[in-house]
Amino acid sequence: MKKRFALPIVSLVIILGAALLISHPTLLISPHSENKNEETPEIYVGVTFCGDTTVEAKLLIDRVKDFTNLFVLYSGPISKNETAMTEISEYAMAAGLNIVAYFGDLDSRILPIKNLEWRLSWIEMAKQRWPDKFLGVHYYDEPGGIYIDLDWNETMLPRNMTFDELTYDAITNIFVRGFLRDDGFEALKANSLDAFVSDYALYWFDYLAGYDVVLAEAGWNHTLVQDIALLRGAARMQNKSWGEMITWRYRHPPYLDSGENIYEQMRTAYECGAEYFMVFNFPTLEGNEYGILLDEHFQALERFWNDVVKNPEVIHGSIEAEAALVLPKNYGWGMRHPDDRIWGWWGPDNKSDQIWTLSRQLLE
Repeated sequence: MKKRFALPIVSLVIILGAALLISHPTLLISPHSENKNEETPEIYVGVTFCGDTTVEAKLLIDRVKDFTNLFVLYSGPISKNETAMTEISEYAMAAGLNIVAYFGDLDSRILPIKNLEWRLSWIEMAKQRWPDKFLGVHYYDEPGGIYIDLDWNETMLPRNMTFDELTYDAITNIFVRGFLRDDGFEALKANSLDAFVSDYALYWFDYLAGYDVVLAEAGWNHTLVQDIALLRGAARMQNKSWGEMITWRYRHPPYLDSGENIYEQMRTAYECGAEYFMVFNFPTLEGNEYGILLDEHFQALERFWNDVVKNPEVIHGSIEAEAALVLPKNYGWGMRHPDDRIWGWWGPDNKSDQIWTLSRQLLE
């Protein structure tokens, strides 16, 4: 959670990735068309809890339990407290909510073994005790965004590799294999649990690295249409689930966008086929016991729940793609502006200008 605010984030627009073995088509948004023959998947709507105590968590659960079905324990302090994790989870499930837990790390190469052991045992316990309510773990945060925005230099190269040996394929392999060797992913797979992450870049490669559910970070001043198109394309091509994390609109209070705009963002994502909807609730506004969520935000969630999710006249996935843009293999270009970087190591190449122009035309 700390990493989210430690990095400078520039006009966040999601990167379009390419497949490891095939080119990657990203599906773009088209006019509405009903698709009533497909069964609507389970839809999950909730908020993240980023507070410090069980009392704060229970207050938030009581506030949202009538119009959400998901509670995300996204708190750094709580993720280090086994007793608090269990108490909050039990309270949320008794209120009818599903749970996603947050762990910053589950890798023995990084985490002290005493901290790792209880977290892994807690995951096993939670899966056995709450098999239908414990959905998975939100693991790490913004891996693709951090990678592409990191200030790389040659001292950070993998062992026995020089800068001249770097290629798009080599960086893809480094990124993907780094996660595939992670103990945390192995533990989640062993317990048949989904690995969740929110990100703003490299969605395609997040899936390749092992994530099951990727959430586009919506709320920043960038193009929601492109964000959804890039993530939906990656999810559909790899048969994965996707969703939307409503994040900050401002870097200062009130942080979140208006309730009306948040409602519209969630409705658009729903009609494009998103299955998960979360609101990032950090930090805490002075005098507000619910974090940064105000009455207008709770009203937007309730309206979305009743007027969209529970409304049979609003068709899930009714906004279909009418065009696809196919990029070169492993082409990790940010696409946030014409001069964006490729994999964080290179500037735009001789294909970037053509891709930028085509993508603007198709989005328009």
